[in-house]
Amino acid sequence: MTTAEFIREYRERDIRQLALQANRFPDVDMPYALDQIQGWQIARRKLPKWAACDGVIFPPHLSMEQCSSEPTAQYKLNLAMAWTCKVGHASRMTDLTGGFGVDFSFTSCAFNAATYVERNEQLCHIVEHNLPLLGLNNATVVCADAVEYLSTVEPQTMLFLDPARRDEHGAKTVMLADCTPDVVQLLPQLLEKSRFTMLKLSPMLDWHKAVDDLRGTVREVHIVSVGGECKELLLVLSTVVESELKVYCADLSTASDTSSLFVYTPGSSAPVANSTFNIQHSTFLHEPNASIMKAGCFDELAAAYGVSPVSRNSHLFLSDEPIEDFPGRSFVVERVTTMNKGELRKALVGIGKANIATRNFPLTVAELRKRLKIKDGGDVYIFATTTAEGEHLLLISRKYR
Repeated sequence: MTTAEFIREYRERDIRQLALQANRFPDVDMPYALDQIQGWQIARRKLPKWAACDGVIFPPHLSMEQCSSEPTAQYKLNLAMAWTCKVGHASRMTDLTGGFGVDFSFTSCAFNAATYVERNEQLCHIVEHNLPLLGLNNATVVCADAVEYLSTVEPQTMLFLDPARRDEHGAKTVMLADCTPDVVQLLPQLLEKSRFTMLKLSPMLDWHKAVDDLRGTVREVHIVSVGGECKELLLVLSTVVESELKVYCADLSTASDTSSLFVYTPGSSAPVANSTFNIQHSTFLHEPNASIMKAGCFDELAAAYGVSPVSRNSHLFLSDEPIEDFPGRSFVVERVTTMNKGELRKALVGIGKANIATRNFPLTVAELRKRLKIKDGGDVYIFATTTAEGEHLLLISRKYR
């Protein structure tokens, strides 16, 4: 059996079990085969179109785990297309930190010509092999250091960077200046050689600090989540387009569908007072999506949707009417109880399991679950929070949508 035949036949098997059986397949390049099988299994989840494409070669495990998913890559393509319209130019782009090439394979579709730059020679060979299979014929692959190549590059419509977020010891970094290459140091060149630059950064990074570090050149901040988990922070830099800073909080459900999106201008709304609601049966409870939680734009959200915060630190909102387009999850409150034992016993009658979340509450989810003696799961949602008056409440709810 050849290595290619082995990969095709066993690609749905557990790679740990396959590794233990390596002696049965002396003609198979087992390290390569296991990399390809593991890569395909990850791609089936993150990159289904790539997994369905015969002949695609996958890189080692770390590159597969770090690469974008199809929904986030598609989001970047849409963003690149929107910005080519703003600057009236779509001639060429360069991705200075190409990696496995997922973002490049999507964003390059917005331009007449595109250059992929990567200092890892193995990744360059893989990408050079894969791009034609994916139908991309407008691309050039260059094996080079990003900083060195930037000094020679001709003016572009867009430059794209995804700086490495690990130091020389492999530890994660969350400060912009600690990433490689140092975008702050490269800023003058980036602005000189592009109509706009797109930066992909860690969702752990403080976007306020990053905007300050980039000295008034950031035009848009995009906080992108997939299925409720914050995945990426995108910054768009430009001196060609002058505009107020806007923040986009997007939660994606599929590659072509934005399930919720909230756009705001920082500081555009005055602080909203704590809720004056008498929280009771049929009150609507709203939980913002992960991108809004990361952005911290709770006053702007409350003003835009006419909802009231339970308290300043609860990050939960209330309304007396349903809000169909709220960017997050909405629930109908069925019961409200304090932590009084008698009240709890009465409120929890018939509830054997529930999904529990704590917001500004003295107990952890595990501690509260143990105290309530309720299993995880089901269609009941219990939000434990603290009101502005310091009262600890459980809001027993069911999903509205």
